Amino acid sequence: MTVWLRPPRRVALLSVHTSPLEQPGTGDAGGMNVYIAQTATRMAERGIEVDVFTRATSSELPPVEELAPGVLVRHVEAGPFEVLDRNELPAQLCAFTASVLRTEANNEPGFYDLVHSHYWLSGQVGWLARDRWGVPLVHTAHTLAKVKNAALAEGDTPEPRTREIGEQQVVDQADSLVANTEMEAGDLLGRYDADPDKVFTVFPGVDLEQFTPGSQLAARSSLGIAPDATVYAFVGRIQPLKAPDVLLYAAAELLARGGIDRSKLVVLIVGGPSGTGLEQPRALQELAVSLGIADVVRFLQPLPGPALAEVYRAADVVVVPSHNESFGLVALEAQACGTPVAATDVGGLRVVVDDGVSGLLVPGHSRELWADALTRLNSQDLRDRLSRGAVRHARGFSWDRTTDELVGAYMRAAVAFREVHERTEVAS
Repeated sequence: MTVWLRPPRRVALLSVHTSPLEQPGTGDAGGMNVYIAQTATRMAERGIEVDVFTRATSSELPPVEELAPGVLVRHVEAGPFEVLDRNELPAQLCAFTASVLRTEANNEPGFYDLVHSHYWLSGQVGWLARDRWGVPLVHTAHTLAKVKNAALAEGDTPEPRTREIGEQQVVDQADSLVANTEMEAGDLLGRYDADPDKVFTVFPGVDLEQFTPGSQLAARSSLGIAPDATVYAFVGRIQPLKAPDVLLYAAAELLARGGIDRSKLVVLIVGGPSGTGLEQPRALQELAVSLGIADVVRFLQPLPGPALAEVYRAADVVVVPSHNESFGLVALEAQACGTPVAATDVGGLRVVVDDGVSGLLVPGHSRELWADALTRLNSQDLRDRLSRGAVRHARGFSWDRTTDELVGAYMRAAVAFREVHERTEVAS
């Protein structure tokens, strides 16, 4: 039984459906991948060894790969060597769990001090590992089915009932629940009846060394964009939840109003199809054609950090029109680069964007509302003011702070785990 009142020596991170080694912006790779990679690396810098378990999607992947010194990614064979839809993954959880338990069994007893599961699929595995190893289970949901279904994009597919049930089981069993924002904590309490004593809010961070202000002219030159262009950028997975179509409709509305010079307008869409977006992978390109704006829209594949920072710097405004975000890492990265953000007034975006200070929050998804917001942001004076506020606001978030608070949550979970087991032993 775990009794430590110190940082853990070794942590098992579970990320069944996506690997921190994957490029964010396509498939199922996104902010969660960045979160795991950043916090795991910083935990290792603090002397905590980390093993990340994720499902192998190719036979060419090595069984173990180093993400950073002290951080190993273990590719678990569970099902076919291919990318599976998340609705297909529950059938592979037994195989995944068996491999995780086998890895621990090949080491000395007490090899892992704690399990931290990310997303509900991993939580199901973590629940069993916690009971087998006698260690605390910390869980981060990242997104919640009941929240997503309450703010479903038009035409999108609801999350299945089996996910809601699975999430509820994990919420009930975890020793600690780490929420990204106070709103998410409220959803855990109100929608899932979580134990308030188990819920801790830890804001994710941003890489303040990689995402920094820089020359807009140089960034535009690197992307082949004219210095005097008006540039709106969307960065993220192409799926209904992220609502990149909202930017296209808003751009078409601006042009219809005559409020912007067509010859100078550039709309950047950076990312790849994901989730239900895979059902119609060219739907966004076809929408641009149908709206008559294909000539001003440029589609770019997902980009690594340094190239992504150049996109943020090149943009006048980064648009985040999601129907729901547990946090909104793209908005934070853009602001760290000094670029104002226009974001939907939902979920974690209310934390990430300081309305009127670092960007604007838009209360809905209509083309008229978004065209109005972008019209306001055509003011150079307003953009300059918001740019300064964006940099200040982003500096309040760092992955170092996130990691320190996360380790603190681990220690509190260990105390709670010990107390529960002591009471159980006394009762028996």
